[in-house]
Amino acid sequence: MSLPNQKLMTDDDQEKPLSPAPEIRHLPTTTVDEASSTTSNKQSQGFRKCTIYCGIITAVVLIIAVVLLVLGLTVLHVKNPQITMNSATIIGFDRVNSTDLLTGKANLTVVADVSVKNNNVAAFKFKRSNSSLLYHQTVIGVADVPGGVAKARRTMRLNLTFEVAVAEITGNQQFGIDLSTGILPVESYTKIKGRVKILNIIKKKATVTMNCSFAVNITSRGIVGQNCKRHVSF
Repeated sequence: MSLPNQKLMTDDDQEKPLSPAPEIRHLPTTTVDEASSTTSNKQSQGFRKCTIYCGIITAVVLIIAVVLLVLGLTVLHVKNPQITMNSATIIGFDRVNSTDLLTGKANLTVVADVSVKNNNVAAFKFKRSNSSLLYHQTVIGVADVPGGVAKARRTMRLNLTFEVAVAEITGNQQFGIDLSTGILPVESYTKIKGRVKILNIIKKKATVTMNCSFAVNITSRGIVGQNCKRHVSF
């Protein structure tokens, strides 16, 4: 009686066979190597192009910087305009006698030949101003300086005319001392304001001043010992 049940249990307890494991397919080694090589080549080409572009941009920037530096030191550099007193002439001194000079009734005119030299590659345009003639710090004459334009790398000539107030000279307490030595010390002060504009890029204002000292020889009635100092401010 127990045998059939034992046989049934034996049949049920038998292990079923395992299903076969799925087959794993391996890609060929050659295909993997080609894909890796292609990716590496693309990265290398991209890096090479980036390096070339960066090098070109850097070179262009350096060239532009060098060109601007050269232009700034040469062409675009604003140079100092210069004022020079070439000569000064006294008109009417030969017709003045001692009495007229002592009483201050003499009429004297001083004409100064002045040059405005422009060393820039652009014109120097200056405004109207004036120049003063002084005797021991006292103004004895004023001349108009007309506005004008000194062309690029050119020199402009101006004639400044001073009507001398002789009474201001004879009324000065130093006149007697200077008359005994035969020398009258005179100074002139000229100030010109202008502007240099280069290629509509660089616009620079400049103020040029000139202080000149010279002496009038009463005996020879000429001007001697001229000495001028110049200053430019931007």
